[in-house]
Amino acid sequence: MTQVLGVILAGGLATRMGGGDKGLLRLGGRSLLTRVVDRLAPQVAGLALNANGDAARFADLGLPVIADSIEGFAGPLAGVLAGLDWAAEQGAEAIVTAAADTPFFPTDLVARLVAASAGQAHPLVLATTPKSGDEMLKSGGRGRVNRHPTFGLWPVALRDDLRAALNDGLRKVVLWTDRHGGREALFDATPFDPFFNVNTPDDLARAEGLLR
Repeated sequence: MTQVLGVILAGGLATRMGGGDKGLLRLGGRSLLTRVVDRLAPQVAGLALNANGDAARFADLGLPVIADSIEGFAGPLAGVLAGLDWAAEQGAEAIVTAAADTPFFPTDLVARLVAASAGQAHPLVLATTPKSGDEMLKSGGRGRVNRHPTFGLWPVALRDDLRAALNDGLRKVVLWTDRHGGREALFDATPFDPFFNVNTPDDLARAEGLLR
């Protein structure tokens, strides 16, 4: 595979945190976004931030800021599409996305997603972790893994298909990835799920504990 670029998804509404930019919350004296940048940048050939509104609030990161082209906060797939359009302009074949509120994701995320895509006509892979016993009980035994739809490898070649699906109202990530033969890359979840994300003030407190 040729050049893989990275896109940090920060276009959500953060309703459970009372609104605003979750990525700008402080964790251990640094913003969540800074931690995500430091984790993803070494793994990719270039990096951009998907966010809506005034891009100036992210100026200190020194990254290109790309907004959703689909109106109405259409969810993570709209951010993926924005990233794919940006990557197409750079001549890249694929992007890897990471969520702006997930500070502990694996440092080998990109390598393992790319490895899982071997042989695919269009590289399309989502990160997964095993479900815990409690999660298995809650789900009634349906599925043995948690899929993390904001952490994936996405092909530039399918960007127009994704655009059409979004314009038709599709919002659920796995419906689109399953449609195109998407694969999964399994990551270890011990001692905790590395894709743990900060949705609430309690989550931020837990993240402080994990950091320590």
